[in-house]
Amino acid sequence: MDGDRAVRKEAFDALACGMWELAAAVWQETELLLWKPPAAWFSVNAFYTVGGLRNWYVNFERPTARTGNGLDTFDLTLDLVAAPDLTSWQWKDEDEYAHVRRLGIVNDTEHQAVDAARDQALAMLEERSGPFADADSWSAWRWNPAWPIPSLPRPAAAGHGVASTGD
Repeated sequence: MDGDRAVRKEAFDALACGMWELAAAVWQETELLLWKPPAAWFSVNAFYTVGGLRNWYVNFERPTARTGNGLDTFDLTLDLVAAPDLTSWQWKDEDEYAHVRRLGIVNDTEHQAVDAARDQALAMLEERSGPFADADSWSAWRWNPAWPIPSLPRPAAAGHGVASTGD
Protein backbone atom coordinates (compact mmCIF):
# COMPACT_ATOMS: atom_id res chain seq x y z
CA MET A 1 0.00 0.00 0.00
CA ASP A 2 2.11 2.86 -1.19
CA GLY A 3 -0.71 5.33 -1.94
CA ASP A 4 -0.58 9.00 -1.10
CA ARG A 5 1.74 9.45 1.89
CA ALA A 6 -0.28 12.42 3.20
CA VAL A 7 -3.42 10.28 3.32
CA ARG A 8 -1.55 7.53 5.15
CA LYS A 9 -0.14 10.06 7.66
CA GLU A 10 -3.66 11.37 8.32
CA ALA A 11 -4.84 7.80 8.87
CA PHE A 12 -2.10 7.24 11.47
CA ASP A 13 -2.99 10.50 13.20
CA ALA A 14 -6.65 9.40 13.39
CA LEU A 15 -5.60 5.94 14.57
CA ALA A 16 -3.62 7.51 17.40
CA CYS A 17 -6.95 8.86 18.69
CA GLY A 18 -8.07 5.24 19.12
CA MET A 19 -10.82 4.88 16.53
CA TRP A 20 -11.12 3.67 12.96
CA GLU A 21 -13.84 2.42 10.65
CA LEU A 22 -13.89 -1.05 9.19
CA ALA A 23 -14.70 -1.26 5.51
CA ALA A 24 -15.47 -4.21 3.28
CA ALA A 25 -12.82 -4.69 0.61
CA VAL A 26 -11.71 -7.30 -1.88
CA TRP A 27 -8.03 -8.17 -2.25
CA GLN A 28 -6.93 -7.38 -5.79
CA GLU A 29 -3.94 -7.60 -8.15
CA THR A 30 -2.04 -10.34 -6.27
CA GLU A 31 -2.56 -13.65 -4.57
CA LEU A 32 -1.17 -13.94 -1.07
CA LEU A 33 0.24 -16.86 0.84
CA LEU A 34 0.81 -15.90 4.48
CA TRP A 35 2.91 -17.63 7.14
CA LYS A 36 2.30 -16.42 10.71
CA PRO A 37 4.10 -18.16 13.58
CA PRO A 38 2.18 -18.13 16.89
CA ALA A 39 3.08 -15.14 19.08
CA ALA A 40 5.39 -13.69 16.38
CA TRP A 41 5.69 -9.96 15.83
CA PHE A 42 5.74 -10.48 12.06
CA SER A 43 4.26 -12.52 9.26
CA VAL A 44 5.96 -13.70 6.09
CA ASN A 45 3.90 -13.11 2.96
CA ALA A 46 4.51 -14.36 -0.56
CA PHE A 47 2.83 -12.17 -3.19
CA TYR A 48 1.97 -13.77 -6.53
CA THR A 49 0.87 -12.28 -9.84
CA VAL A 50 -0.07 -14.12 -13.02
CA GLY A 51 3.66 -14.13 -13.80
CA GLY A 52 4.55 -15.98 -10.59
CA LEU A 53 6.09 -14.99 -7.26
CA ARG A 54 6.45 -11.20 -7.22
CA ASN A 55 8.24 -10.88 -3.89
CA TRP A 56 8.51 -11.96 -0.27
CA TYR A 57 7.19 -9.46 2.24
CA VAL A 58 7.85 -9.55 5.97
CA ASN A 59 5.09 -7.54 7.65
CA PHE A 60 5.81 -6.43 11.20
CA GLU A 61 2.66 -6.61 13.30
CA ARG A 62 1.39 -7.36 16.76
CA PRO A 63 0.92 -11.06 17.56
CA THR A 64 -2.35 -12.47 16.27
CA ALA A 65 -5.09 -13.11 18.83
CA ARG A 66 -8.32 -15.07 18.46
CA THR A 67 -11.45 -13.05 19.15
CA GLY A 68 -15.18 -13.73 18.96
CA ASN A 69 -15.08 -12.26 15.46
CA GLY A 70 -12.11 -14.23 14.13
CA LEU A 71 -8.45 -13.23 14.24
CA ASP A 72 -7.11 -9.85 15.28
CA THR A 73 -3.72 -8.33 14.56
CA PHE A 74 -2.35 -4.85 14.09
CA ASP A 75 0.02 -3.75 11.31
CA LEU A 76 2.94 -1.77 12.71
CA THR A 77 3.74 -0.16 9.30
CA LEU A 78 7.31 -1.52 9.05
CA ASP A 79 8.07 -4.04 6.30
CA LEU A 80 10.98 -5.95 4.84
CA VAL A 81 10.68 -6.74 1.11
CA ALA A 82 12.80 -9.51 -0.43
CA ALA A 83 13.33 -10.57 -4.03
CA PRO A 84 11.68 -13.85 -5.10
CA ASP A 85 15.09 -15.59 -5.14
CA LEU A 86 16.01 -14.04 -1.75
CA THR A 87 19.20 -12.49 -3.15
CA SER A 88 18.29 -8.95 -2.09
CA TRP A 89 16.04 -7.19 0.38
CA GLN A 90 15.14 -3.68 1.56
CA TRP A 91 13.32 -2.05 4.44
CA LYS A 92 10.05 -0.31 3.62
CA ASP A 93 8.13 2.41 5.48
CA GLU A 94 10.69 3.12 8.19
CA ASP A 95 9.50 6.74 8.08
CA GLU A 96 5.94 5.64 8.88
CA TYR A 97 7.20 3.41 11.67
CA ALA A 98 9.03 6.39 13.19
CA HIS A 99 5.80 8.41 12.90
CA VAL A 100 3.65 5.81 14.70
CA ARG A 101 6.35 5.61 17.37
CA ARG A 102 6.13 9.41 17.87
CA LEU A 103 2.34 9.14 18.08
CA GLY A 104 2.56 6.44 20.76
CA ILE A 105 0.81 3.81 18.62
CA VAL A 106 3.90 1.64 19.13
CA ASN A 107 5.16 1.91 22.70
CA ASP A 108 8.69 1.23 23.94
CA THR A 109 7.96 -2.39 24.92
CA GLU A 110 6.48 -3.10 21.50
CA HIS A 111 9.41 -1.37 19.83
CA GLN A 112 11.79 -3.73 21.64
CA ALA A 113 9.72 -6.68 20.39
CA VAL A 114 9.85 -5.29 16.83
CA ASP A 115 13.64 -4.88 17.05
CA ALA A 116 13.95 -8.53 18.12
CA ALA A 117 11.57 -9.54 15.31
CA ARG A 118 13.72 -7.62 12.78
CA ASP A 119 16.73 -9.67 13.86
CA GLN A 120 14.72 -12.89 13.70
CA ALA A 121 13.36 -12.16 10.20
CA LEU A 122 16.81 -11.21 8.86
CA ALA A 123 18.30 -14.39 10.35
CA MET A 124 15.59 -16.47 8.66
CA LEU A 125 16.41 -14.81 5.32
CA GLU A 126 20.16 -15.29 5.70
CA GLU A 127 19.84 -18.89 6.92
CA ARG A 128 17.03 -19.72 4.48
CA SER A 129 14.97 -21.06 7.37
CA GLY A 130 11.25 -20.95 8.21
CA PRO A 131 9.21 -20.34 5.07
CA PHE A 132 12.39 -19.37 3.23
CA ALA A 133 13.82 -22.90 3.66
CA ASP A 134 11.91 -24.14 0.63
CA ALA A 135 11.61 -20.85 -1.28
CA ASP A 136 12.03 -22.51 -4.69
CA SER A 137 9.03 -24.78 -4.08
CA TRP A 138 6.92 -21.89 -2.79
CA SER A 139 7.71 -20.01 -6.01
CA ALA A 140 5.61 -22.60 -7.86
CA TRP A 141 2.60 -22.33 -5.51
CA ARG A 142 -0.69 -21.12 -7.02
CA TRP A 143 -4.13 -20.39 -5.63
CA ASN A 144 -6.66 -22.97 -6.78
CA PRO A 145 -9.72 -21.12 -8.17
CA ALA A 146 -11.89 -24.08 -7.09
CA TRP A 147 -11.18 -23.34 -3.42
CA PRO A 148 -14.09 -21.59 -1.69
CA ILE A 149 -13.64 -17.93 -0.86
CA PRO A 150 -13.19 -17.62 2.91
CA SER A 151 -15.48 -15.36 4.87
CA LEU A 152 -15.37 -13.99 8.38
CA PRO A 153 -18.32 -13.32 10.66
CA ARG A 154 -19.57 -9.74 10.85
CA PRO A 155 -17.97 -7.80 13.70
CA ALA A 156 -20.02 -7.48 16.85
CA ALA A 157 -19.25 -3.75 17.14
CA ALA A 158 -20.95 -1.65 14.49
CA GLY A 159 -17.98 -0.73 12.30
CA HIS A 160 -15.65 0.76 14.90
CA GLY A 161 -12.74 -0.65 16.80
CA VAL A 162 -10.58 0.64 19.56
CA ALA A 163 -6.84 0.36 19.18
CA SER A 164 -5.17 -1.90 21.70
CA THR A 165 -2.30 -0.35 23.57
CA GLY A 166 -0.48 -3.66 23.42
CA ASP A 167 0.33 -3.46 27.12
